[in-house]
Amino acid sequence: MRQKPPEPLGSEITSESLYLRRREFIKSAAFFTGTAAAVGAGLQLLSNRPTGGDGPSLLATPGEAPKVVRPRGPYDTDERATSYEDATTYNNFYEFGLDKGEPAENAHTLKPRPWTVVIDGEVNKPQRVDMDTLQSWFPLEERVYRMRCVEAWSMVIPWLGFPLAGLLRRVEPTSKAKYVAFTTLKDPEQMPGQKYPVLDWPYVEGLRLDEALHPLTLMAVGMYGRVLPNQNGAPLRLVVPWKYGFKGIKSIVRISLTEKQPPTTWNRSNPREYGFFANVNPEVAHPRWSQASERRIGELRRRPTLPFNGYAEQVADLYKGMDLRGNF
Repeated sequence: MRQKPPEPLGSEITSESLYLRRREFIKSAAFFTGTAAAVGAGLQLLSNRPTGGDGPSLLATPGEAPKVVRPRGPYDTDERATSYEDATTYNNFYEFGLDKGEPAENAHTLKPRPWTVVIDGEVNKPQRVDMDTLQSWFPLEERVYRMRCVEAWSMVIPWLGFPLAGLLRRVEPTSKAKYVAFTTLKDPEQMPGQKYPVLDWPYVEGLRLDEALHPLTLMAVGMYGRVLPNQNGAPLRLVVPWKYGFKGIKSIVRISLTEKQPPTTWNRSNPREYGFFANVNPEVAHPRWSQASERRIGELRRRPTLPFNGYAEQVADLYKGMDLRGNF
């Protein structure tokens, strides 16, 4: 039996109050004990469609081992990727349980097809679009990004997706649009954790419009050459590699452009610990632990945390003149 990655220290859990209530939650939730989550009914479509140019699809067919993904773009890291098994069995997705391994065990209840996404708010072309139609609008791109969790552990993940900027330009933001708000599916039958007041459901997140339009910001539909697993946010999730991982909202059903800064789940739950921006900053400690170093999953030694998670050259200008301590 594979040895699971070590759990963070008790002081490195996202919310102290949630940690103290974890056992009560697990006992009362009575989640199903299924095997690994299904990858969704759209797999065959995804595995057969081209991903740009005349090359073969990057998405594996059912039963095929994940492909070795090599950096292709100007923003990709050449660091060794975290194993597929670790990346799909060690993550936070409270809609399916509070322990790191529970989403992989419980997310089989999620049905990623059929799926629609509403894009509305301050746009000239609001619309509701089927997930497969939305995906057909863009060639899939391969991005190998560092991912830094606010709990001071990290991974390197090869994502498949398309830049959020392309989608936003397609719906034509109005002059009033200053922010982009995201909403996760709310369906306690598919997401049993939503039956309990662990957080204020549904999960919501947000970015400033210039952050959303940055070429690093990705809408992911796959990882490691395969369709996105349920436990990792199928069928559509946000990836913003210079921010802490909780900004990467999963299983998105709505994208709204707004004039005012939208509420975000963890900031609303505990604003002292979780800021709206959540940029990776080793000089700004979490109130309960340091952010100066991180534990890379699959490695024994801790490593120094890089400003903006190593993407300062690309994104630091977005925050020029901003107090990064006050706006954490």
